[in-house]
Amino acid sequence: MNVTQLIDADVAIIGSGMGGGTLARALGERGVNTVVIERGQRLPREDENWDATEVFAKHRYRNGEPWEDANAGKVFDPGVHYWVGGNTKVFGASLPRFRFRDFEAFEFPEGISPEWPFTYADLEPYYGIAEQWYRVHGTPGEDPTEPWRSSDYPFPALSHEPYVGEVVERLRAAGVRPYKMAMGVDLREGGTCIRCGTCDGFPCRLGAKSDAETCGIDPAVATGNVALHAGIEITRLLTGSDGGRVVAAEGRCEGKPVTVRAKTFVVSAGAANSAALLLRSANAKHPNGLANSSGLVGRRYMVHNATFMAALDPRVRNPTTFQKTVALNDWYLDSELGFPLGNIQGLGKLQGVMVKNARRYVPTALLNVATSRSMDWYLESEDLPDPENRVTLAADGRIRIHWKQNNMRSHKALIAQTRQLLKLAGFPIVVHQTMGIETNSHMCGTAVAGTDPSSSVLDQHCRSHDVENLFVVDSSYFPSAAAVNPALTIAAQAIRVAREGDLLR
Repeated sequence: MNVTQLIDADVAIIGSGMGGGTLARALGERGVNTVVIERGQRLPREDENWDATEVFAKHRYRNGEPWEDANAGKVFDPGVHYWVGGNTKVFGASLPRFRFRDFEAFEFPEGISPEWPFTYADLEPYYGIAEQWYRVHGTPGEDPTEPWRSSDYPFPALSHEPYVGEVVERLRAAGVRPYKMAMGVDLREGGTCIRCGTCDGFPCRLGAKSDAETCGIDPAVATGNVALHAGIEITRLLTGSDGGRVVAAEGRCEGKPVTVRAKTFVVSAGAANSAALLLRSANAKHPNGLANSSGLVGRRYMVHNATFMAALDPRVRNPTTFQKTVALNDWYLDSELGFPLGNIQGLGKLQGVMVKNARRYVPTALLNVATSRSMDWYLESEDLPDPENRVTLAADGRIRIHWKQNNMRSHKALIAQTRQLLKLAGFPIVVHQTMGIETNSHMCGTAVAGTDPSSSVLDQHCRSHDVENLFVVDSSYFPSAAAVNPALTIAAQAIRVAREGDLLR
């Protein structure tokens, strides 16, 4: 007979990624008795962390179950990682703030990027705290789109390596304004970062990347007020008989039942998994899923329109080790076409094996030659909130993704403009690959925040309109996707929720 494990706390956080990990730290520093429930374990620090074949060809650290592409009727392996720290264990450590206008309504040719229920000014002081916690390096004044700030970056921007610096000057000569990216790595005096070539897309063997385990969970546990329970998958939230409050979460650990009891429950499992948990928790009072009186749980699923681009000069080797220091926002707020296109940023330096899946027919030796002479870029544009783009559940409980790309006029223009720019900057060969459903970069929007319960799931502090003690603190609450990396915005809102959200009422 399996004896149910009982876990009790004032606040239970389900998920330890950027939202859950940061919230745990903020609550721990306030003295709140908190537990973090994470389905994964701690990712081991091992030689394979920095092995491109293990990470990219063998997918050593991808440990999620297959999802279903509802439109194509087939399964795929999503780019998700269930570890303490979530997907931040392999993120590129790019930690920019959203632009001021990202919080406002804006009309694109293919739809509306809607207004948020709070402004940049509301979030701004918490951006500053998040930058301190996540050791962000940056230099104000270079990015032509940057919003105002009340505090400086805690550390100066990472310098460009010589080849990148040369390309930056060529880009300036071509008429754009490249800037040094805001990056979260431990490159302060006495820090552990060694500027290796295995940061973007790899786990950090040294703990030098500012991920949610290193900068969120570990400091949270160190307060003595937060307990981490790894290896527990929560499968359902239970409400009381009137449906007004969550009374418990049920899950399993190594096949054995687990029950979590708390005054407040926070779902922070990522946009797809958070929506799936709410849908799985349907009951008589919430027949369409928990917190779903609006019918929007799982809907408005967004991912960035994302393209990898490599600019090659066959005559010149690129000796750069840490390439991810430069970005461009010249077409972020507007363009000659009359609408925004998106963000361009340097990728971590590619190796042949890292692009093999996209170019299977090309011998690896030739890919190694090409990547040794390339400078590599990541292009991202907004995906607009379409209610038909959504997360649902298959009959067996599997996550199903219904997704059709939109705002591609902007993204195709960004690809064309960037290609032309790189040609002007002296690269004779420019190739690209636009990502599909399996990449799911920066998922968001599946439990949207707003002021009207009929058209939103959460309020401005991420509390459910329907269930008093239920919060969703991850990118699920995003009304729009913006067009830069979301991690710092998730962290800033988590701190805001901890300090303003009245979690224990």
